[in-house]
Amino acid sequence: MENNITTISREELEELREAFSKIDIDNSGYVSDYELQDLFKEASLPLPGYKVREIVEKIIAVTDSNKDGRINFEEFVSIIQELKSKDVSKSFRKSINKKQGITAIGGTSAISSEGTQHSYSEEEKVAFVNWINKALQDDPDCKHLLPMNPSDASLFKSLADGILLCKMINFSQPDTIDERAINKKKLTPFTISENLNLALNSASAIGCTVVNIGSQDLQEGKPHLVLGLLWQIIKVGLFADIEISRNEALIALLNEGEELDQLMKLSPEELLLRWVNYHLANAGWQKISNFSQDIKDSRAYYHLLNQIAPKGDDPDELPIKIDFSGFHDKNDLRRAEYMLQQADKLGCRQFVTPADVVAGNPKLNLAFVANLFNTYPALNKPDNSSYDLNLLEGESKEERTFRNWMNSLGVSPYVNHLYSDLSDALIIFQLYDMTRVPVDWNHVNKPPYPLLGCNMKKIENCNYAVELGKTKAKFSLVGIAGHDLNEGNPTLTLALVWQLMRRYTLNVLSDLGEGEKVNDEIIIKWVNQTLAKANKKTSITSFKDKSISSSLPVLDLIDAIAPKAVRPEMVKREDLSHQDKLNNAKYAISVARKIGARIYALPDDLVEVKPKMVMTVFACLMGRGLNRIK
Repeated sequence: MENNITTISREELEELREAFSKIDIDNSGYVSDYELQDLFKEASLPLPGYKVREIVEKIIAVTDSNKDGRINFEEFVSIIQELKSKDVSKSFRKSINKKQGITAIGGTSAISSEGTQHSYSEEEKVAFVNWINKALQDDPDCKHLLPMNPSDASLFKSLADGILLCKMINFSQPDTIDERAINKKKLTPFTISENLNLALNSASAIGCTVVNIGSQDLQEGKPHLVLGLLWQIIKVGLFADIEISRNEALIALLNEGEELDQLMKLSPEELLLRWVNYHLANAGWQKISNFSQDIKDSRAYYHLLNQIAPKGDDPDELPIKIDFSGFHDKNDLRRAEYMLQQADKLGCRQFVTPADVVAGNPKLNLAFVANLFNTYPALNKPDNSSYDLNLLEGESKEERTFRNWMNSLGVSPYVNHLYSDLSDALIIFQLYDMTRVPVDWNHVNKPPYPLLGCNMKKIENCNYAVELGKTKAKFSLVGIAGHDLNEGNPTLTLALVWQLMRRYTLNVLSDLGEGEKVNDEIIIKWVNQTLAKANKKTSITSFKDKSISSSLPVLDLIDAIAPKAVRPEMVKREDLSHQDKLNNAKYAISVARKIGARIYALPDDLVEVKPKMVMTVFACLMGRGLNRIK
């Protein structure tokens, strides 16, 4: 890094870091090639189009030193330096702050003592405040915070005690956090910090990327980090049911001659686009291909609202008539306002203002459409029973846990479907990188793949992924070949993914133990010694120990590591029914997250004593215990 920045001043470096963080919207620490292309476009650099393409290609070809198709900040700085960074960084700066609705906040950073600016989108803040106000309006624990004023900075202050964030996570993914673990009364700086840890580790467990956010950032209400996290949490909730196994009526969106498994590979964004176009086709209106440029005139939205509005066919519903009188208004803003008045009739005037529609804000328009879908999908499941019902089973809890783990680490692209999204092994290679398995990125085929031989390129990647697992990572991959990954063989794919997650977990422990290799025996020994030292009666013989189903060894271990974190009255110790065990497990996992353990396991994993996930719980707690000693 030092060699890359010798001729860049601190001020310029801070400007470049700011530009980088604007396009790195998921806070993963990386940007992809298409995001760079967008940034150069946005920067309106005094360069012809071909030159911009050359720059992007050069960044990928030359500066992407580890050849993973993604750019980290150091790689970004070195290419900007070569392009005479002063002019370029100024253009970046202007272009980013020129965007409508950007608010700049002055402050200082570790890099620049002269002060810097963090910017955030005013539109997003307004949209998220209104959504939270509506979502939590009846929650008695939030009465002291709501409603927030969308026109001031109250959002950032209101999130500072962690309660709202925990509540929003449960709103998006019910039962993620045990309410009993949230500190709600007589808050102190310590109990606030616990709430924020609980929120961050729970957000991670539902697949949000939180690698660059700490509880201190949330307490200080850093706007760009708060909004980035909130968007991820809100999106999890909006997209939860845009999935065929959860909503079989989506089968109606099958195209002529298309197989169901093809439809099931689509992301929620792609399904939403197809849903809109399905209704636009029925209205005789032209298709759209995005939620930005194509919806700016509001006319597609008018037709969509008209198609999905209740017609009164069902005796339980009253018809809602969509008024088209504003459709021909010559003013885009006025037309958008009239359209939103119609959306309001459906109770769906959320996320966008007329200005957001006319500006084509892709994030907020996507949220607006997702909310419309969730409220009035207006789809009928086809009566055709020729579909393979096994395809509609949906993902198992284990598969979801693995997927959330990957996404929380910031892999790109986002993993929506565990098997089909791993079919070219690019996600596997990123996970190898993160678990310190050396990947030769020159050996990896990257998209876009050629039309002819596309799958061959993916299989070559999968073969290389299996080879790396066997030779470099020393994984047990008996009977697994590249085509198994490519075809999404569940058992064999999960065998590889589990060993990656295990390696990741043990790496964290090795780092805390200054490089000492850690295995199951060492973890079990540490757990039992820690329990004995704290005079606890529980102990475990293995990760299959039936006593774990009560969660008492986990709760006792938490109490040994962080006395007073567990409230004894919340734990049932004798004559445990299945529900009692589940309640103990929910509480144990939430309290573990609250004391800083990033646990991905689910309560069912403890109750059913799933040894793999049980191992990760104890390993994470061991990590916290060692950290506290340090």
